[in-house]
Amino acid sequence: MLEIKTMLVKLVANYRLLPCDERNKLRIKTDMTLKPVDALYITLKVVRNRNRAVALLKQLPNFRALPSVPLLGSAHLFLDTTPDGTLRTIVNCHQRYGRNLLLQELGNEFKLLTCDPRVIEQVLQAKTIVKSNFYRFLLPWIGLSSVVVSGPQWHNRRKVINPGFNYRMLQGFLPTMDAQAAVLVEKLAPHAGGPGIDVYEPLRCMAMDIICETAMGVRLACQSNPAVPFFKDCEELLDLIYKRIYNPLLTSDLVYACTKAGRRANATIRALHQFTRSVIPRPEESQEQQQRSTFLDLLLQTRLAGNELLSDDDIRGEVNTFMFAGHETVTSCLSFTLYYLSRYPDVQQRLYEEIETMARAAELTYGTLMELKYTELVIRETLRLNPSVPMIGRMAAGDMEIDGVTIPTGTEVMLNIYVMQNDPQYYPDAAQFRPERFLQEPPPYSYLPFSTGVRSCIGQRFAMLEMKTVLVRLLSRFRFVPCGEENALQVKANLTLKPYNGVYVKLVDRH
Repeated sequence: MLEIKTMLVKLVANYRLLPCDERNKLRIKTDMTLKPVDALYITLKVVRNRNRAVALLKQLPNFRALPSVPLLGSAHLFLDTTPDGTLRTIVNCHQRYGRNLLLQELGNEFKLLTCDPRVIEQVLQAKTIVKSNFYRFLLPWIGLSSVVVSGPQWHNRRKVINPGFNYRMLQGFLPTMDAQAAVLVEKLAPHAGGPGIDVYEPLRCMAMDIICETAMGVRLACQSNPAVPFFKDCEELLDLIYKRIYNPLLTSDLVYACTKAGRRANATIRALHQFTRSVIPRPEESQEQQQRSTFLDLLLQTRLAGNELLSDDDIRGEVNTFMFAGHETVTSCLSFTLYYLSRYPDVQQRLYEEIETMARAAELTYGTLMELKYTELVIRETLRLNPSVPMIGRMAAGDMEIDGVTIPTGTEVMLNIYVMQNDPQYYPDAAQFRPERFLQEPPPYSYLPFSTGVRSCIGQRFAMLEMKTVLVRLLSRFRFVPCGEENALQVKANLTLKPYNGVYVKLVDRH
């Protein structure tokens, strides 16, 4: 099957096939097997899938099928393989064909794509929550962590993790956040008054130091030693996974393991696991500590109590998840924020005035940061334009309904948050950076940077506290000025949304 699919893809991509005359009409013979059987199977499967798609579209008049061809589906629309190409293609498809789409893949298997808040609300209200198929590509890295599990297993896992992000714990994390933000300020100070600087890398080192010290109790000192292999390995693995998602020939784990990309992915995962093991103390070390105060400590306590809820692999998976998500999303959001502040000086000035008025004390407090309302509007507007996770997926499990129609079990539904939050229908002047728009709540389900409901991001309060702390320290010391248009912001998506080719701004010392 794989060989036939591969050959057909190559042939149809390079040639147009025309019929010969009747003298060359197909004839078959048997000699143990019937030769055209595989082709017949493929044909029947394609016909069945296309008929199912047509039948579903008749029930869902608000959805529209993307242009497709037999066997290859809509693959011809996704020929742009540049880092930002897939995201740009999806955006263009929604702009050209509508908010609710049906996408056909290899073999004309189909999934639904939507950036319509009305539809997204119905999808997220399904009682049975099952993540899309592509999440399984994360399993070798993060295992059955809280990101991918469902049902009772997820509820049990969330119950263990929740205390790690309560009010008391967040207050305890603030001194570390403030100290690392101060280190960042000193690292950036020599660049003040000079040419533009890419702020993404310094912010990433700071975010990594914060997540490791607060959530794991480990001091990495990435800001002093930025050459941490974890960054490169994460970036490479995410790129490999993202490319695999959009290459149906690599869906099979067995096939993927035999490819160069698969071997590279396995090597990268081994390196990431080795790094993770270095931050998880051995059982005998963890037993020496009586007082626990980090996210990792909660996980270890569960293991030490003899509760079989979390195995060593489970703990490693959660650590991988929070180390990645805890630095990647915060880094991107802060980078985007500084870029927009440099381009919108009125917003930057208003933000600076709030900080000077309410957070001038040498030592920040949790209460003070919670009172920075305009700062929060700035962050929310940044996350609207560039949500950390541009798209999430759900799989119908029999109880998902859209417009009164039960979606067939196994159908994937992709929720395009990035496109929705940049839609002028829900956000007038959507391309403009206007934090004041959040003085009023946006339309329901039109703003989902942290998802929503029971599966919303557990670390969102942690992230907001960290970003406020960093912005206070940076804006107190520097004014941010734009670079030239050659350094205009570009974004790419590889599971998360991040800058492409850096985030360049100029720094002016306020002192």
